[in-house]
Amino acid sequence: MSPRKDRAGGRGGIREAIRRRRTVFVDAWRSRLWPVPALGVVIAIVAGVAIPELDSALDAHMPRPLSAYLFGGGADAAREVLAAIATSLITVTSLTFSLTVVTLQLASSQYTPRLLRTFAADRFVQRTLAVFLGTFVYALTVLRTVRSDDAGAEFVPQIAVTVAYLLAMASVLALVLFLGHLVRQIRIETMLRHVSSDIEDTADRMLDLLDDTPDHHFTPSPPGEAAVITARSSGFLVEVDEQKLLAAAVDADAVVWIDRAVGSDIVAGVPVALCWSADAAGVPLPEARLSRLRERVPAALRIGIERTATQDIGYGLRQITDVVIRALSPGINDPTTAVHGLNSCSATLCKLARYRLGHRHLRDDDDALRVVIARPDWPDLLDLVCGQPQRYGANDPEVMGRLLSLLREVAWSVVLPAHRQAIVDQLERLRTTVAGQDFVDVDRHRLDELAGHVGDALERRWGAA
Repeated sequence: MSPRKDRAGGRGGIREAIRRRRTVFVDAWRSRLWPVPALGVVIAIVAGVAIPELDSALDAHMPRPLSAYLFGGGADAAREVLAAIATSLITVTSLTFSLTVVTLQLASSQYTPRLLRTFAADRFVQRTLAVFLGTFVYALTVLRTVRSDDAGAEFVPQIAVTVAYLLAMASVLALVLFLGHLVRQIRIETMLRHVSSDIEDTADRMLDLLDDTPDHHFTPSPPGEAAVITARSSGFLVEVDEQKLLAAAVDADAVVWIDRAVGSDIVAGVPVALCWSADAAGVPLPEARLSRLRERVPAALRIGIERTATQDIGYGLRQITDVVIRALSPGINDPTTAVHGLNSCSATLCKLARYRLGHRHLRDDDDALRVVIARPDWPDLLDLVCGQPQRYGANDPEVMGRLLSLLREVAWSVVLPAHRQAIVDQLERLRTTVAGQDFVDVDRHRLDELAGHVGDALERRWGAA
């Protein structure tokens, strides 16, 4: 990796910061259930006001062939149609919302509460609610424009009532599609696919691919005179603004070390960063520059009430691992789901092995190190996937066998010696766990064979087991 590729300054860094800020905004918009339905309601109000005005302007000039396809009833009939549409749509919306809540409850209890964000971000559910609420509001808005009096003067917005009818038919179709979509969404395979896709999107956006050149960016240890920077609020670290951090470090002629990775829980008043002078080793940072850093560095760290996949590399694997260990709990006892979850973890770890993980370095225009940002390394992610499933599934030979198969699969994908050593360590732990279980001879022999396959893969890939 070239030094320039790790630099966040310059025009490329500004474009990258804008792109990441846009990604954060889009993720915040998508992960909430209300924005799209609210937008649908606003559009419905505008249409409910504008289309009757169009009716009023075109009634006298409406071609007869066209008017034959429009609503042809009187004012009373128009009121009945619009009232029926409004009444039925609010009922259907209540049913849809109830089904969505039941699905969220089922996903939370059966799999993991951390999947609720994925359901809330489902575009199909959001758009379906927007169609239902929009049709309801549109029908009510048009209903107020229908007029009649004893003198015989009346106004029936034919185009508007016809549009209301078409929207009602679209809502019926949307209801059928929504039910089918809900059945697909609640399947564990579908949920795992969504989470895996989020992990890949985050990796593509946040990480650089490994190349054939070694990484010369050595991560220094913080010196003894490093000053502490504390957090302003409690929660989860959900975003690090690299551009702001780099600008603050350059202005203060300092090096800033963010020692908490995105996704970590943060407590107000507890250290989240270290900083020291970049101009001379062993010289404490002047108080004026330190004061500016203590103002600007926490402002570049966004704290939220929940973890998100925007910059959090390990959040998706945390979700899948939670599904695995929940499936292994005595109350659910579903090892097949646990194996499915480990399948997704294996595929994801193999893909993440192509990226450069670990600490991220930001450098100024003179190629001087200014910011070090903590980030999980691949061995950390492997331990996240294997640790708890190994503990809670130790007495299930199928789960232990899938963990050994996972190690064999990732052994063929890793390219760094540190990753190989992580696999060797996990293999030894699994062998120790298997040896301590009371398995029948057939299961023990199969697990021993799978452990041998891991060693064979390491030997063929690296030349040593």
